[in-house]
Order: sequence, then C-alpha cells, then structure tokens
Amino acid sequence: MSEQEVVAGLRWNNSAGVPIITLMLYEYFLLLDKEVDYVWKRPWSVMSCLYLVVRYFGIFLALLCGFWGGLLYIPESVSYGLIVLIEWGFSVYFWFAEAILIWRLYAIYNQSKLLLYVLVELFLPVVALSIATDIYLYSRRNVFSVKEIITPHAKYCTLSFNTGPMPTIYTSIPIVCYDILLVALAAAILARHFKERREIQMRANTYMVMIVRYHILYFALNLTNQILLVILWAHIPTPAMSLSELFSDTAPFILAPRLIISIWDTHAHDDCVEVSTTFEDCVCWTSPPRFEQHEMDSVV
Repeated sequence: MSEQEVVAGLRWNNSAGVPIITLMLYEYFLLLDKEVDYVWKRPWSVMSCLYLVVRYFGIFLALLCGFWGGLLYIPESVSYGLIVLIEWGFSVYFWFAEAILIWRLYAIYNQSKLLLYVLVELFLPVVALSIATDIYLYSRRNVFSVKEIITPHAKYCTLSFNTGPMPTIYTSIPIVCYDILLVALAAAILARHFKERREIQMRANTYMVMIVRYHILYFALNLTNQILLVILWAHIPTPAMSLSELFSDTAPFILAPRLIISIWDTHAHDDCVEVSTTFEDCVCWTSPPRFEQHEMDSVV
C-alpha cells in the first residue's frame, strides 16, 4: 500500500468518524429534555430500563467507533481488544433492540403471555447463533485482525478481514427471518385492528399504528445493516467501507431510543386521563381514549 493510499484511507476514516460523533452528540442533546421528563421523573418500568440500555450503550459504542482508527491514535495491541469489544457490543445492542420490539408486540397483543414466551423461545437460538458467530469471527486473529499503518505523514489502525462473507451471510439469514416474523405479527394485529375499527366507524389507535410503523422501519434498518455487515467482509474499497460504517455506527443507535421516546411523547400530549402511569399499564390499551369514546357515542 502506497503512502498516498494510506493518507486517503486515514482521510476517509476521519470523514466517517467526525459525522458519527457529531450525529450522536446532537441526537443525545436533542432527546435529553424528553428523557428527563419520561424516564427520570417517572416510575421505573421494563421499557424505561430498556431505553437506558439502548440509549447510553448505543452512544458509548458509537463514540468508540467514531474515535477509533484515526481521530485518536490507539496502538495495535489496544486496538484489537477495543474493536473486539465494539463488535461484541453490536451484538449485545441488537439483543436489547429486539427485546424492545418483542415487548411492544406483547403490549399490542393485549399482554399475551403465550406470545411473549413463544417469541422469547424463538429468540434464544438467534442469540446463541450470534454468540457463536462472534466467537468464530472476532476471537481468532487469523480471521479478523487489526493492522497498524505507519508512514512519515500518517499513523492509524485499520481492520483486516481475512475470510470471505459466507459466515456472516449464514448468520444473517435466521436474524432476518426472525425480524420478518416480528413484522408479520405486527402487521397482522394492525390489519385486525383496522378491520375492527372500521366496523364501528372509529379511527385506528394512534399507538398501534406508531408501533407497527416502527417495526417496519426497524426491519428495514436491520436488513440494511445485515447487508452492510456482509459487504464489509467482501473486501470493498475504502470509501464504500467508510460510508457503510457511517450508517451502521449511527442509524441503529438513533432509531431504537426514538422508538420508545416518540411513543411516550405522543402519549404525554394525548387526552388521556392516565397519562401519569407507565405506558404499558395505561387504559389506552384496554379502553378507548376519551376522544374515541366520544366518536363511538356519536356513531351509536
């Protein structure tokens, strides 16, 4: 690799690192006031705990990705352990993001214990496969390693993918299939909800529509993320790799917290007499809100 290529690689690394850090800090301060209102000033719940995990663990991983490589010089001996931590962290973050989707499905299916147990049991093999893949890919230096590049004008570390994309392809298949199942369940309950509301000439529940919409968005995001992960192992050019990492290191960490905050924010501004309760226990799920009750009375 020539010195010109090394400098170009460092420039692309920094071009991805700076936007990652900027986007995550901007997103953090953008949601901070709502986080204080809906998390720190409210009773604790399962969803508030999940929110804190995806919020702060995501910021931690994104900042590590942004600074690693060229913005801050980190020796090769430290970089390898750090990048393994990041890759394992991505898997852990994925587990918690999926847990949010599972918990939301549990809510819109009238807190069906059977559905919750089935989804968790199906998710455990996906977690086990993810762990096995991380061990295979990121715990062996002959498969995945870090190279330290030093020239008179540049010094940074870069990733070295020493195998093809097939292991990641095999791993992504059950993950995508599981996400398809979650989207299908969300779409099915929404279709039934639309049918029931149409029969009594009522509008669809706002929260039901929001949750299903976010399920679809997250499915598209995760599918894109899996494709980009496969591409990274296919020895693509440096510019394409930097752009892929820019997406993978920001989009998941922004969407998952917003999935929770946006629903809480809508609920807080809704005409709901139980707005001070945790969202999962609100009467929004068990009886029509007051404006919907008025519509029902007018129809009758």
